[in-house]
Amino acid sequence: MRVVVLLAMALLLSACQSSIEARHGYWVDTAHPAQGARPRIKVVVIHYTAEDFSNSLATLTDREVSAHYLIPQNPPHKNGKGVVWQLVPESQLAWHAGPSFWRGATRINDTSVGIEIVNSGYRRTLTGLQWQPFTPQQISALIALVKDITQRYGIAAENVVGHSDIAPQRKQDPGPLFPWQQLAEHGLGAWPEQATVQRYLNGRAADEGVDQAELLDVLQRYGYDVAAATTPQMQRKLIAAFQMHFRPRDYRGIADAETLAIARALSAKYGAAQ
Repeated sequence: MRVVVLLAMALLLSACQSSIEARHGYWVDTAHPAQGARPRIKVVVIHYTAEDFSNSLATLTDREVSAHYLIPQNPPHKNGKGVVWQLVPESQLAWHAGPSFWRGATRINDTSVGIEIVNSGYRRTLTGLQWQPFTPQQISALIALVKDITQRYGIAAENVVGHSDIAPQRKQDPGPLFPWQQLAEHGLGAWPEQATVQRYLNGRAADEGVDQAELLDVLQRYGYDVAAATTPQMQRKLIAAFQMHFRPRDYRGIADAETLAIARALSAKYGAAQ
C-alpha cells in the first residue's frame, strides 16, 4: 500500500513540474486556477486635464492625484505610432476617479484604468461655455490605447466611461466635444442603435418633455448613481452628464423624449446594471 501511495505521489509531482515556479525562498504550484477569479480591471475612465501638458504632467506625477496614462495634444510618433505617457503601472491603483459609482460599484479607482487627455476643457464667454476640441492625433492614440486595454482585460463596452458618468455631481470631463461615437465605431464603448432609438421615440418630437422620474429610473437601471441625486439640481446634473455622453447637441439636463429613448436603447443593448 505504501508503495502505491508513493508511486501516486511521484506521478502527481512529475505531472505538476511544469506548473511549479520558484519565488523568493519558496515554490508555487499554479496548476489549479480558481474558476471564480475575475480581472481586477473592469472599467476605463477617460478624463481631460484642464491644463497644458507640462502642468498636467507635474500634477499627475505629484502625490495628490495620478492616472495610468497621459495623452498630449499632439503625441509624438515612433515608427508611425503615437506615443502616450504611462505614469502608473496598470497593476497599481491610480488616484483619478475620486468618489465614484458605476453600475453598482463604488471605489472605481480600485477597478479601473484612468486615461487623462491634455485639453483645457472650457472657458466662459458672454454666449456660454466654449469647449476645446480634441485633436485627431489625440483620438487616434487614444483609440489604439483603449483597444489594447479593453482586449487584454475583456472590458465590456458599457464600462468605457467618462469621469462625468461616474461622478456627475463633481465632474464634466471629458465634455460634450469628446467623440464617443467615433470610439464606438471602432468597437470601443457603448453606443445606442439608431433604429432602436427611433422605435422608442415612437413618433414623438425629440425635445418633447417626458416624466423626469421615468428617465431617472432608466438611467439608474443602466448604471448611473441616481440614488445620490437627491435634489432637482443634482438630478439635472446627472441627466446632463448622460446627455454629454450620448446626446451632446443639448446637455441642459432637461428630461426629453430623445434622451429617454437613448437610455432605453442602451439598456436594451447592454442590459441593466447588476
